[in-house]
Amino acid sequence: MRETSVLFDRSLIRRRNQRALDAGYTGFLLERAVEDLADRLGAVLRKFPLAVDIGTVRDEACRMLKEAGFAEEVVRLAPVVGSGQDSPASGYVEVVGDEEALPFAAEKFDLAVSLLSLQGVNDLPGTLIQIKRLLKADGLFIGCLLGGNTLIELRNVLMQAETEIEGGISPRVAPFADIRDIGALMQRAGFALPVIDTEPLCVRYDNLFGLLRDLRGMGMTNALAERRRTGMKRTTLIRAAELYAEQFSDADGRIRASFDLVWLLGWAPHESQQKPLARGSARINLSDAIKMVGEDKGGS
Repeated sequence: MRETSVLFDRSLIRRRNQRALDAGYTGFLLERAVEDLADRLGAVLRKFPLAVDIGTVRDEACRMLKEAGFAEEVVRLAPVVGSGQDSPASGYVEVVGDEEALPFAAEKFDLAVSLLSLQGVNDLPGTLIQIKRLLKADGLFIGCLLGGNTLIELRNVLMQAETEIEGGISPRVAPFADIRDIGALMQRAGFALPVIDTEPLCVRYDNLFGLLRDLRGMGMTNALAERRRTGMKRTTLIRAAELYAEQFSDADGRIRASFDLVWLLGWAPHESQQKPLARGSARINLSDAIKMVGEDKGGS
């Protein structure tokens, strides 16, 4: 059995999500992801009898799937109790569970979605394998997670401030997966026709404290397993705010915060799907193809 390193404190993530929901969740990032999900599903030109939402912290995606007619029935794997509207009027069935241990039978769903959740699992390869397993043949998975340069400015200034004030650094912001690594993981998980793309998003704030308030409101504060258990010194936080304003502010004085929304799309394999040509089956060789392209350019 493959051992998985523990990067995140999963129980702490659930508590942070619960606290954010109880306080009135800061939903702008999730709302943007739901809108993008609707656009992407609209391009598929297909309806799905049974869909599952895996780990999305609130139920906007479930309600969108039903209201827009993308799915006839929807099951929601909720990260915490009471984070949605599980009732006959809500249009979906809710199950509380963990993305790392999906409580569903194999080949059960026609569509699986997950928004802004999978960046917090310890075993992303294993979770993707589980998601592929629960899809019927020719079933579709569309997920969105935070990756790449998400909060790169915050990471930089916290590291600088801690080094300057405290003489060292401690883990404060989680690492986010690179888009190339995620593409390789989709292939390893067995998805057919995988597509990975990223949508950069810049959000502006009056100061660092406004950004930290929103991160807390999204349940996205530090949940690293190796985090320092004591809080950041006030002088270090103030210095970080100064560095942020110096290095990452616009002409009007507002600071920038980067979020990378990485989108994953893949299908459970099916014989009807388009397949790449077998190696060696090309009718012309590469040198002839290059020569033809050169002749076309020369004649234009």
